[in-house]
Amino acid sequence: EVQLVESGGGLVQAGGSLRLSCVVSVFTFEDYAVGWFRQAPGKEREGVSCVSSSDDTPYYADSVQGRFTISRDNAKNTVYLQMNSLKPEDTAVYYCAASPPYRSGSYSSAKRFDYWGQGTQVTVSS
Repeated sequence: EVQLVESGGGLVQAGGSLRLSCVVSVFTFEDYAVGWFRQAPGKEREGVSCVSSSDDTPYYADSVQGRFTISRDNAKNTVYLQMNSLKPEDTAVYYCAASPPYRSGSYSSAKRFDYWGQGTQVTVSS
């Protein structure tokens, strides 16, 4: 069974930074695409960022481009999301997700991802 555990959320003032981490318990982590989604109250879950198994050009939502950076450490089975210049509209529960190698489709679509973490709250105050 694939398990994902996020950490690093919290409360920060606008303009501040946070780094989210997600440890993925799977033997072949390097074969999985991994990403971050978020869901604010009353809104649909949206794709924030994703990095493929080959670590090529990551996907970023337009709303976070230039402020967020995704990275992965295959030796630690971990994916990170560095979030800078945070805005109140970034407030949401952030979920880590993993997509097995046999899945295809858009990195921004939750349908591609079979495995999910429990979520971590990020709150940005104005």
